[in-house]
Amino acid sequence: MVPANVESGNSRRDSSGYPVRDWAENAANSVLLRAVGVWRQDVDAWFEGAFERLPETVRVNPLRPDFVWVEEWLEQVGAKKIDWFSGVGSAWEFPFNRGKAEDEVRVILNALHETGRLTRQEAVSMVPAIALDAQPGEIILDLCASPGSKTTQIAEHLANSGVVMANEVVNGRINTLVSNVQRHAARTVMVIHHDGRSIPKVPETGFDRILVDAPCTGSATTRKNPDVWRKWRPSGGRSLHKLQVDLLGRALDLVKPGGRVVYSTCSLDPIENEAVVAAALRASENIRLVPANELLPTVPGVSGWTDWPLLDDEGNIVESPDSNPSHLPPKEFEIIEQLPNCLRIWNDVSNAGGFFIAILEKSLDSEQKQAVVDEILTLDRVKPDLHTFPQPIDKETLDSVKSAWNWAPNHLWKRGKSLLWSTPETLAIWESERSRRSGRTRIPGGRWRPLRVIHLGLIAVRLRKGEFDRVSGRVAPYFATKLQRGSTQIPTEWINNLLTGEEPPAYEILLELDMNRGSHLLIEENGETCLPVWIGGRVSLMISEPERRILRAQRGLPIILHSEEE
Repeated sequence: MVPANVESGNSRRDSSGYPVRDWAENAANSVLLRAVGVWRQDVDAWFEGAFERLPETVRVNPLRPDFVWVEEWLEQVGAKKIDWFSGVGSAWEFPFNRGKAEDEVRVILNALHETGRLTRQEAVSMVPAIALDAQPGEIILDLCASPGSKTTQIAEHLANSGVVMANEVVNGRINTLVSNVQRHAARTVMVIHHDGRSIPKVPETGFDRILVDAPCTGSATTRKNPDVWRKWRPSGGRSLHKLQVDLLGRALDLVKPGGRVVYSTCSLDPIENEAVVAAALRASENIRLVPANELLPTVPGVSGWTDWPLLDDEGNIVESPDSNPSHLPPKEFEIIEQLPNCLRIWNDVSNAGGFFIAILEKSLDSEQKQAVVDEILTLDRVKPDLHTFPQPIDKETLDSVKSAWNWAPNHLWKRGKSLLWSTPETLAIWESERSRRSGRTRIPGGRWRPLRVIHLGLIAVRLRKGEFDRVSGRVAPYFATKLQRGSTQIPTEWINNLLTGEEPPAYEILLELDMNRGSHLLIEENGETCLPVWIGGRVSLMISEPERRILRAQRGLPIILHSEEE
């Protein structure tokens, strides 16, 4: 069985370069297709919607001051708003497949992503953060965060007020997470490194909301990852089930009374979805499953299941009972009654990828476990945090920044040669008292431990020998109106000259102005653009080539499609 709209010639490749015949044969003979044929009666409809490549979809960052221009550009190049998207900002679908933009559209799209003005993200992957519905000022945990698209979406909901702790356990994925949150340029993100099953309860009052986008077999990602057709087996979901249950269970322990936990996967397998949620409901009497279709009324999907068969690795129903009762459909009436409140997003229903969403809330009258404290340590009895972790800015470094600007932003942290700009909620976490793992010894605040904090906030300033060296290009627009020193207003013509690399007249005139050598901000006389520069023997722009391209595009200047810097 091969969808009618897919040719299967030997030489034909799909829009992403996969050999269509191999892909079609793998799909038609796959265990996954047989499994869906057991799960659904209309398997042909699903197969038609699970085959074609995904369109390019993006999320616009509303924290950037020029987001209206970004939306206008998207509309001009034929992108359409995703009508079911109900989060902050906006989400768009292009009239071409992922990675298939061409010419100037490709260049500008790449630059918008690299500068954090938009985030490339599969459409259904945006649903969990919408369901979480984070509010400004809240303390949020993204338990399985890398590569960070959902983390940055949560940060957009926070609007630079609060904290989203983005946790990742795999060392190799930490750098990707840090890179993506820096690209996005939100101040609320704190990257931490823990096994999500044993993550510390910091703050000890609990998190306001937690997202558990759990590791899964990815059986709903066939439009993005054709290898799933060949590789997927039911045993994969069974092997991940306990990890998923443990992650969701830990999240429910960590959320405060009245708080919300969203559990999601990109899997179709009920063993990874409804069975995990049933295990969580079974383990706790103070958790209820909120009707997802009421909180996500515009999202296309169907209700969660209350019954499902067990399958062998050929996709056939297993008659004998499974050895793990947690894999079986629930027998408890109160759980059966709630499971339809989950949301299943099928490829053919969404005309996109597939996903599973469950929204759980802890009752307000839940009892919080109180640690029995036998001893309260004094500050001199506790080892300080390692200086490789972010630390509050010291007075000497702060004085150096104030000397350069006659002003300094609040909530600065220091790590190595960088100053990081964060939020007051971050400092509250740093200063709060906490318990050791045994729970019987209270230690004073002024440290991260037991949290392992890898990064936080937005890089604002680079240091040299411990003193102010230069401002980061990403924060320059936010600081421009605050500085009492270190900035100069210049005409629009000079801004254009700098962006297009034309030295006269801008360079010669700027060098004659009464400005200190080193880092400086040039502000357009109408206030629309702020450029960080380094003044030495010449005036050097301290922004990336993608940033230059966007600024050129916004001003109607020529777009350079290729650069020696790339």
